[in-house]
Amino acid sequence: MERRSDKHAPRADEDLVHEVEPLERGAPVEPRVEEFREQEGAADDQPVPDARLAGGRSAGPMDADELEARSELARSLEPSAFPADRQALLDSARRNHARQPVLERLARLPEGQTFENVEAVWLALGGGIERRF
Repeated sequence: MERRSDKHAPRADEDLVHEVEPLERGAPVEPRVEEFREQEGAADDQPVPDARLAGGRSAGPMDADELEARSELARSLEPSAFPADRQALLDSARRNHARQPVLERLARLPEGQTFENVEAVWLALGGGIERRF
């Protein structure tokens, strides 16, 4: 069954569908083309929210740089590559056009060891564990 609106012409309906499509897909960035869609800032007497999560979560031994490094490592590896050894992880990272620091980290992994997931790789590289409370 096709949904149609009797209030708009078909062309206007198509325009409305395209207008809300990024919102329906869960676009990570607000559209900046239309000012009315931008999030309103904090009032003068209100604190400005920080972009990083705080309160209720503690990174424990991990600082922001280490969290970013772990995220970049995870983005550089294909989930389907696991379980994998050092060479398979390097191949996966190269296919994903990983940056040089990620490739250098992966090259430091011990040979002959199989890693089940990104967390195992991160721990083998000497990374810390994020603690959530």
